[in-house]
Amino acid sequence: MTAVFARLDYHEALTQLSDRQLLRDLAYVNGRWTSSKGGHSFQVTDPASSATLAWVASLDGEETGAAVDAAASAFPRWRRMLPQERSVILREWYRLMLAAKEDLALLMTLEQGKPLAESRGEIDYAASFLEWYAEEGKRLNAESVTSHLPDTEMVVRREPLGVVGVVTPWNFPCAMVTRKVAAAIAAGCTVVAHPSSETPLSALALAELAERAGMPPGVFNVVTGDAATIVGRLCEEPRVRALSFTGSTEIGRLIAEQCAPTMKRLVMELGGHAPLIIFDDADVERAADIAIAAKFATSGQDCLAANRIYVQRPILKAFTQAFAKRIAALEVGQGLGGDVDIGPLMHERAVQKVEAQVKDAIDRGAKLSAGGGRHHAGSLFFEPTLLVDVPDDAAIMRKETFGPVAAVTAFDTEEEVVARANDTEYGLVAYVVTANGARQMRLGRNLEYGMVAINRVKITGGPVPFGGWKQSGVGREGSRHGLEAFTELKYLCIDTAA
Repeated sequence: MTAVFARLDYHEALTQLSDRQLLRDLAYVNGRWTSSKGGHSFQVTDPASSATLAWVASLDGEETGAAVDAAASAFPRWRRMLPQERSVILREWYRLMLAAKEDLALLMTLEQGKPLAESRGEIDYAASFLEWYAEEGKRLNAESVTSHLPDTEMVVRREPLGVVGVVTPWNFPCAMVTRKVAAAIAAGCTVVAHPSSETPLSALALAELAERAGMPPGVFNVVTGDAATIVGRLCEEPRVRALSFTGSTEIGRLIAEQCAPTMKRLVMELGGHAPLIIFDDADVERAADIAIAAKFATSGQDCLAANRIYVQRPILKAFTQAFAKRIAALEVGQGLGGDVDIGPLMHERAVQKVEAQVKDAIDRGAKLSAGGGRHHAGSLFFEPTLLVDVPDDAAIMRKETFGPVAAVTAFDTEEEVVARANDTEYGLVAYVVTANGARQMRLGRNLEYGMVAINRVKITGGPVPFGGWKQSGVGREGSRHGLEAFTELKYLCIDTAA
């Protein structure tokens, strides 16, 4: 498929969808494809070429309220279904996702820009949450409490919250939907989801597949349009009992403020500023491979991306040389072409942010070892960039980058680097490369992050409690803890006296 797409422009690529029903431009509410009553729509473009892919229905606050009505009406029947019955639907949804992998990956690359190989990987990852929660939803077991009262039986059980609002970002337009929605639905909740207006086509394709899998009307709704309008309505709506959001810390704070009057349950995966710490006992070549994977996946547009790379001084030169060699080999281009490693950034604001961080670092004394500017592939492409000897007061060492720029700096002692790594409001993930087993355990304890990856990059998946400390988030997604977020504990005290 890749070889064919390399010869096509993006309009022609759309014609290669084997299932044209997956390309949807209407919202999905109460089991129906729904246009805006006022005929409003918004443009979805390909970030690699700025070509228009679709005009998608833009719903307003009243129409968002209708989606909440649908979810609230569907909730009583859905919660009464046996977990095994919900599991059948989730598992069929999983099967249909994998069967449509090539089409879903194509749509994702068209609207998000990431290389096709990464899009295929995301479809597998996204589908895995449907499979995981198809099984895990059966295990919301009741808990018996040893009674401290005579003639009394005590039971604690989990019950579904109700309607859940889901707000997803553009960088992982399928995986962020399924990681949230599968857990909520498996727990017995119904969902109103709002995908990013930059990448709504993936979420709408998932709604098409959910309908085919037998999802009852109103259980899974996808509302497209202006984020402030739709999310604002979800925040103020008292029937929405929980809101799950992935995005920036700044927007997360705003959502928390807007949800406060209704005391919603919040699940938030917010910004990251991941350190990658490489000790002098590490194999330099392996460390360079880890750094490439940790920094440049999704063109650096990932909250898990290594934003600060700390290298112990004795191996700094050798590591920098090995890392620079690999950066120079990264292929930049449209996501549908050949062996592309780096696609476009999502929009002009992202490119300007990267440019500003690179300039700021250089102005403060950092050395530019590779890249540093826009790439000739197009206006939203940026060269894979390496900055060395970056001072701690540079913006790139304090704020998330979301672009293909690696910032490397030296450290001397373990105590020093732990303090520098922890000196941030963020705490999502940290990476450590060391052969010393005792140090691995110390770093695992002392780094103030919700997840610590040691001598590897890939750590996520269905069984994993994904989430951060400090201002990187609230709650967890994935694992059994992802189910807990969408349930309430209920305690029953039953008199058994004759």
